Amino acid sequence: MNGEDPLTGVFTDGGASPNPGPGGWGAVYVIDDVVIAEAHGHDPATTNNRMELTALVAALELVPPGTPTIVYSDSNLAVRTVNEWAAGWESRGWKRKTGPVENLDLVKIVYAGFRRRPELTLRWIKAHVGFKWNEYADQLANRWRESF
Repeated sequence: MNGEDPLTGVFTDGGASPNPGPGGWGAVYVIDDVVIAEAHGHDPATTNNRMELTALVAALELVPPGTPTIVYSDSNLAVRTVNEWAAGWESRGWKRKTGPVENLDLVKIVYAGFRRRPELTLRWIKAHVGFKWNEYADQLANRWRESF
């Protein structure tokens, strides 16, 4: 990320408050600063990491197959999980050197999804620094609170 506010891509976010606790996720697909599609949801008992991964599952579904797109997540853990660590875990039978893989059900879905979709690139984006569509994804992730 070079510090510029990206105006095309899929932007995802998720969180729980408290963590663990109730949480939500959001994803928005934008082309040239125009919303093409969005999705959001919540879980009454979850964690920040589960919601970040769930938002990435939604991102995979928002982009039409074959459409080159950058998917942005402000979760460095989620990005590194997919881009750096999952291949090794898979080769070891989905085990980490230090123990079990947390959120393995979602990790497998997201990792397989990005492997099937080589036209998608997953990148980290800094949170809460004013990037328009990252902030929008954060609002989507918190939309569940409006109903309580």
